[in-house]
Amino acid sequence: MNILTSFLKKWADTSLVLRIFIGLVIGAILGLIVPEWTAIAILGQVFVSALKAIAPVLVAVLVASSISKAGGGLGPRFRTVISRYLLSTFIAACCAVVGSFLFPVTLDLADVAEGAAPGALSDVFTNLLTNMVTNPLMSVSTANYIGILFWAILIGVALKLKASQKTIDVVSDFADVIAQTVKWVIQFAPFGILGLVFSSVSVSGLEIFTTYGHLLLLLVGCMLANTLIFNPLISFLMLKRNPYPLLFTCLKESGLNAFFTRSSAANIPINMNLCRKLGLDEDFYSVSIPLGATINMDGAAVTITVMTLAVAHTMGVDVSFASAIFLSIIATLGACGASGVAGGSLLLIPMACSFFGIGNDVAMQAVAVGFIIGVVQDSVETALNSSGDVFFTASAEYYDRRKKEKA
Repeated sequence: MNILTSFLKKWADTSLVLRIFIGLVIGAILGLIVPEWTAIAILGQVFVSALKAIAPVLVAVLVASSISKAGGGLGPRFRTVISRYLLSTFIAACCAVVGSFLFPVTLDLADVAEGAAPGALSDVFTNLLTNMVTNPLMSVSTANYIGILFWAILIGVALKLKASQKTIDVVSDFADVIAQTVKWVIQFAPFGILGLVFSSVSVSGLEIFTTYGHLLLLLVGCMLANTLIFNPLISFLMLKRNPYPLLFTCLKESGLNAFFTRSSAANIPINMNLCRKLGLDEDFYSVSIPLGATINMDGAAVTITVMTLAVAHTMGVDVSFASAIFLSIIATLGACGASGVAGGSLLLIPMACSFFGIGNDVAMQAVAVGFIIGVVQDSVETALNSSGDVFFTASAEYYDRRKKEKA
């Protein structure tokens, strides 16, 4: 028993990033050498399923608890972080427009994909509003974060106004218990990453880089430009200090995990844990992080814009720069509702294509291509979206502290 306890302590004390990196390397090696050992992939499936299962409960309880305990002063920080989320997403879409004009991509549209997608922007917002008022228990069970946030905020306000301090303390204790459970799950991240990397390498190999290399370079290039140039610029203009140490911390501790899980929902507990390590206000980040997982969608905006313009170039549609900028607005608004649409950002491509008069049958072929390259595109998209949630949450809080110090 003492040996086991000692081992577990050493395991927990070792850097999580180092352990994840080791799991990454082992998973890649096994995927190349013994791809037939499919049982290894179960490790990744179990890890992601565990995070997805506990994350909605964590968000619901933590948001309600935080709202019930919150004092004044959160309003300005929320306005700051929401405006930065939306600005960053719009800039990402504009970056994708510029990239698509400088390096136009065409697609081999051969096979028509099957599936349903929202035909207009109004459909996206209808889904968004409907999801918001979904039964709260169903929202938790289906990981509908719009509904979870809506009901958790209402319940938190009701607790603050009507509940006794003893009841609020009980809710707070329950939130702490769920948070501790999440920390235990996160300790198994290296094994989960090992399984996820093995699954990707053994199934996809390196073929997608040769077949869709140009498209992938454009997508990833636009996403990296937004993450490494424009997001830090936004933070610098706010804080007047070097934003890269914070950015690289977010990419290392949040983006790396999100890259392999490919799930913003699964990464919410990771982001909250990172916010705690950064010393941020729990009342603030417990709401801003799940909110960011819904509306901070830089990668989704890039995907929608690049894929839509690729279809337009393939079909010979004359796209003016002005109409492409308007597409950026559509992509920004659509990306904010991506989490409420089955299939995420890819199934919003037909909506954007309809702006250029491109039919659904043709647009859905681009969706099929998106699913093929998703092992890279979706991984990078999720990593940059999720790490950006922490980056802008921290920037908003540091900006608020700076204002108070000057006052």
